[in-house]
Amino acid sequence: MYEMVYNQGVPDPRTASQIFWDGALSHGAEHTRSRPLDVAVHCMPARPGKEGLRTRRAPAPFPQRNRNAGSLLTQGFQNLCDRRPPALPHAWGTLLAMALLLGFLLLLLELCGNTLSVGSRSSTKGTEVLEFELPAENYETKDSYKAGPIGGLFQIVHVFLRVVQPNDFPEDILRKILQKKFDFSTDYEKIIYYEIGVIICAVLGLLFVILMPLVGFCFGLCRCCNKCGGEMHQRQKKNGPFLRKCFAVSLLVISLFISLGIIYGFAANHHLRTQIEKTRKLADSNFKDLRTLLNGAPAQISYILNQYTTTKEKAFSDLDNVKSLLGGGIHEQLRPKVIPALDDIKAMAEAIKETKEALLNVNNTLKELKKSSAQLNTSLSDVKRDLEQSLNDPMCSVPPAAATCDNIRTSLSQLDDNTDMGQLPSLDKPIEKINDILQTNLSSLVQQGYKSFNDIPEMVQNQTTDIISDVKSTLNSIGSDIENIGEQIPIQEQLSNFMGYINDTETYIHRNLPMLEEYDSYRWLGGLVVCCLLTLIVIFYYLGLLCGTCGYDRNATPTRRGCVSNTGGIFLMVGAGVSFLFCWVLMTIVVLTFVVGANVEKLLCEPYQNRKLFQVLDTPYLLNENWKHYLSGMVFNKPDINLTFEQVYSDCKENKGIYSTLKLENSYNISEHLNIQEHAGNISNDFQNMKVNIDNIVLLDEAGRKNLMDFGLSGIDTINYNVYLAEMSKAPTKVNLVSFADDLEVKANRLPHGNLKQSLKNNAQTIRTIHHGQVVPLEQSMSSTYQSIKELQQKSSGLEMKVTNTISSLDSAQDFLTTRISSVIVEESQKYGNTIVGYFERYLQWVKISITEKIAACKPVATALDSAVDVFLCGYITDPMNLFWFGIGKATIFLLPALIFAVKLAKYYRRMDSEDVYDDMENGNIGFHRHHSTQTV
Repeated sequence: MYEMVYNQGVPDPRTASQIFWDGALSHGAEHTRSRPLDVAVHCMPARPGKEGLRTRRAPAPFPQRNRNAGSLLTQGFQNLCDRRPPALPHAWGTLLAMALLLGFLLLLLELCGNTLSVGSRSSTKGTEVLEFELPAENYETKDSYKAGPIGGLFQIVHVFLRVVQPNDFPEDILRKILQKKFDFSTDYEKIIYYEIGVIICAVLGLLFVILMPLVGFCFGLCRCCNKCGGEMHQRQKKNGPFLRKCFAVSLLVISLFISLGIIYGFAANHHLRTQIEKTRKLADSNFKDLRTLLNGAPAQISYILNQYTTTKEKAFSDLDNVKSLLGGGIHEQLRPKVIPALDDIKAMAEAIKETKEALLNVNNTLKELKKSSAQLNTSLSDVKRDLEQSLNDPMCSVPPAAATCDNIRTSLSQLDDNTDMGQLPSLDKPIEKINDILQTNLSSLVQQGYKSFNDIPEMVQNQTTDIISDVKSTLNSIGSDIENIGEQIPIQEQLSNFMGYINDTETYIHRNLPMLEEYDSYRWLGGLVVCCLLTLIVIFYYLGLLCGTCGYDRNATPTRRGCVSNTGGIFLMVGAGVSFLFCWVLMTIVVLTFVVGANVEKLLCEPYQNRKLFQVLDTPYLLNENWKHYLSGMVFNKPDINLTFEQVYSDCKENKGIYSTLKLENSYNISEHLNIQEHAGNISNDFQNMKVNIDNIVLLDEAGRKNLMDFGLSGIDTINYNVYLAEMSKAPTKVNLVSFADDLEVKANRLPHGNLKQSLKNNAQTIRTIHHGQVVPLEQSMSSTYQSIKELQQKSSGLEMKVTNTISSLDSAQDFLTTRISSVIVEESQKYGNTIVGYFERYLQWVKISITEKIAACKPVATALDSAVDVFLCGYITDPMNLFWFGIGKATIFLLPALIFAVKLAKYYRRMDSEDVYDDMENGNIGFHRHHSTQTV
């Protein structure tokens, strides 16, 4: 069946009868909801969940949404739907092209997310979603610390400490110490076992401290007694050059290792000073972040409470717009069933008028044809009579003209009218029946049906005034409850207590930080002296190697060595002497810093990073023998609550809110006071009490129904159109008059000149005139009338069945309104209520999540703790200090082999007092004897 495209009272450009009759061709026995063969359907996009595409309807009395979305595509649909149907021979090809175009447009619509919406839509399905977002706080302090390029050296020290101290963190010992249950007399073995690596290294260092001065003193006395290499005499050996080279290379390599350790010392000393200078900035940054956290929490709570106003305004807007949202939703649910039926009837009313015009047109045309046919018959009779008179001429009795005249006389029977228009019945009676039917204004009755149906939103608005007021009152009461909840949340109380600790800590740090910086300057200067002392020693070694190597002459005897070579040997001996004097002091510094730094790293830094330190602190009854959980006892005075240091630190590290971190639900359970179901249930109950009564909608009264039935019984479909078609398909004459005239003229030319010949030519010309003046117009009129009658026959075929189907569709729509309207009202009321409730469910859920997880996110607390322990103590102090003793200790240890090689090598560079001389004895013996040089050493 068809559906008329209707928008604000402007019909489709096609005539109503064309729409009606074209649609009637594809109408089935029963009018179904899907209507797959609609002609004017499938021109507008359907709402999600509806079948295919929908017909563009008259706009409902509530505003459409997304009116501007995809306007170009909408215009394309409008142009497509406004096209006149194609002519019958090309209909299938055009319809196929339209189907392909519509399929492509549908694909575009699907890809665009169904953003285009034409016609009325149920706002309960397209309601706006409220989005809430808590403003984020910006903090200055970075949550991670990177040492930079020197970090690689720190890792080397860490590896060394893991080798020296591979034992696990002594949790049991630390617990006993904190509980004051540690007895050194019984538990010393555990400490020794854990500290065995540190103890061994410290003992070795102490032995070095003790033995090196003693060895140096003995070595000095021995040298003074010309022992231990103190005698200025070098015995010549065959492997002397090789030993000299080996000693030089070994000393050079060891000096390089000492230099590397010195570089470590300088880098660590400078890095430590640089990081101490950053301490004030680090402290200020952390305190600023903590104050931002404390000051931002009240603002966040106020922001959350203020968002209720936004939610309430949105709900009030929807409540005030109940006409379009709820009423429009009901109207939209009923529309697919009701509007097509009304469109069918409206098109039927227009089709009745168009049918009358078609019948009048055909009837008047038949009258004209009958008149024209009679005139043609008269004209042919006159010509035929004139020809017969002309053939009575005496010449026709004389051969050979007689044969020609006889031939012409025989053909005169062809000059007759070939039609019998007079026998065609008149169409006055069907026209009279149509006129009787048109006395009832069916179009006006249909408009009343439209109005009755389109008044549904207005009726809903009028009947829901009281219930809307009740819902608004409920929403206002919810706002008061939420404000009370905001005042009762203990977050601000906890934060205000925390502010005192922050102020005290900041005052303490700022008071003692200058002292720390002053002491660090002394430390830096001492570290610089230590590194410079080691640098001086290694410089002596380098100078000794340089002078000795460059000034050495292999051809010179030990007593005749050059000044440069002798100076190199002296430098080596000076380096050895300075090493004996100061290496024990350096080792003392290394041992002290090693013992402290290694234990801080292993007992504090590492367990802090792997959180084993928190696990120790979380031991039940550890810090207070009466409290199972110390932290919960401090916060709530309820030590049985499982609140641990590790959990608080982890939650703060993940930037969780203070409510969930400190488990403030044990003090104030917001879930109980912010019961979403309770508040939402109050609103739902108000909507359940909503009563909307819509039971007086009549699509078409009995007068209109009778008018339709009379049209079906008018007999238009019983007219014998074949009689008219058969008569219209005939030629107006039995013979082609032009051909007859041409043949007559040819025959006349065979006759001798005279009146007969001229008379026959004049008759031939008269026949041509009749053909052009009467036959040709009559043929055109008959052809046009044939097409009109053919179309009227096709349109009127099965008229009674079409009317029956239209009435059946009307009854189905009316029954649908009667039986389903109550369930549609309940369904749409529930959707409308759920939309309003959804605003507050979403808001209350957001409030709950924000308060429990986001308000006063305590990441600055974890960052401050990391800054104090991981960054300042471990990163700023411990790591550089450990690198310092590692580098200085490495250099000091290598002083011992360097000292030995320097003393050994000095013999090969210094100028000796005596030397071995080769002599050939008189008794034939070969030997050496000592020769003393006169040169001073």
